[in-house]
Amino acid sequence: MDNLQIATPEIFLLTATCVVLVVGLFLKPEQRQVNYWLAQFSLLVTLVIASGQLDEGTQLAFQGSYGIDTMATSLKCWILAIAILGFLYSRDYLSERQIARGEYYVLGLFGVLGMMVMVSATNMLTIYLGLELLALSLYAMGALYRDNSDASEAAMKYFVLGALASGMLLYGMSMIYGATGSLDLNVIHEVLTGAGERSVGARFGLVFVVVGLAFKLGAVPFHMWVPDIYDGAPTSVTLYIATAPKIAAFAMVIRLLVDGLENLQADWQQMLSILAALSVIVGNLVAIAQTNIKRMLAYSTISHVGFLLMGVVGATSASYSAAMFYAIVYAFTTLAAFGVVLALSRDGYEAVNLTDLAGLGKRNILLAAVMMLAMISLAGVPPLVGFYAKLSVLRAVIDAGFLWLAIIGVAMSVVGAFYYLRVIKLMFFDEPVAMAELQPASDVSAGLAANGLALLVLGIVPGMIMGVCVAAFA
Repeated sequence: MDNLQIATPEIFLLTATCVVLVVGLFLKPEQRQVNYWLAQFSLLVTLVIASGQLDEGTQLAFQGSYGIDTMATSLKCWILAIAILGFLYSRDYLSERQIARGEYYVLGLFGVLGMMVMVSATNMLTIYLGLELLALSLYAMGALYRDNSDASEAAMKYFVLGALASGMLLYGMSMIYGATGSLDLNVIHEVLTGAGERSVGARFGLVFVVVGLAFKLGAVPFHMWVPDIYDGAPTSVTLYIATAPKIAAFAMVIRLLVDGLENLQADWQQMLSILAALSVIVGNLVAIAQTNIKRMLAYSTISHVGFLLMGVVGATSASYSAAMFYAIVYAFTTLAAFGVVLALSRDGYEAVNLTDLAGLGKRNILLAAVMMLAMISLAGVPPLVGFYAKLSVLRAVIDAGFLWLAIIGVAMSVVGAFYYLRVIKLMFFDEPVAMAELQPASDVSAGLAANGLALLVLGIVPGMIMGVCVAAFA
């Protein structure tokens, strides 16, 4: 019963997802909004259950292969909250394109379940099961817009490259299992402590694990899928891929590299520092040349993955806390940016070019203000929360002795500010290309307003989140 109690949020979400799946079979086309409300209710109740575990400390279940701690429970709550807002922002977009079918919400819920499993896993096999549940859901979501050839092509690319990354990761895990005789991360950590020759096989496995993680995160040079998938997939799916899964990927990095392979820290620090530097440089430089909103945000994602990896490179409790804070802030900020892009994509019209943002301040000041806050936060300009996120990561990297990496991060942040500020210039200083009325639903407007305001408030009082991040690695 203790096992079931620890996994209560996941068990409820799985049950609710199956209910949404079955109910969807009996709904008429005009009743498809029922799927949306059932999905939102499922996520909301799961969020309440998960938040109730915040004070339960560290506990293990299912023979030590699954557990909860401060990091797991807090990240689950953020994943669920972001999924709720993501479904809200996507509702009208999906309805207008006739893809608001029950399958979208079922796949989205299964993806959230996979993320929750990844976050709580303490065994390599459990991590892989959660990862594949998420990945398979994302592949199918990308292909749901069957009338769009770009979406089908993007889904196929994602499937092929994702399968390659999963194979790399699984091969690395198998080599580590061969070297240590266990898939349990705690046991692996103990075996590798003073392992001598045994650690040689584990080091080979580590290389493949890092490659697999870099693919999943979209770090350079394993980033080739990110811009194509972001651009080709329906914008609602792009929002989903760009936000909550990044938090789950961060948790997977911590579980594998810190909890399990901490004794090989000197090896993975070198690899991650190179990946971080390349990601920050390539992401920011290539983003400057983009005229497509989604591709620009894709390269922005690559650069932010570089900053996220910087926090892990620091290899201290403070740097891990900074990286966790960065993952949460990035996902929440990107959610606001894509929420505005979805609001612009009305009546079958796709807002894909930067020029579609021209004059947005005159068409809808709320959307323009939220987008402006998101861009300033992503650029790392005070007093938005993105500034504190970058500052905490850079400080942790310097304290760990990686001054050269911090210098690259600061220099590329200045470069990146150009394409973020260009968006603000387009919205407030250029003439609109269309003056059609732009009025999202009241609940969508309220969600975007709260999202944008949170970026400002959390920047002024970042301790509201940072305190939990510090406690997670205390």
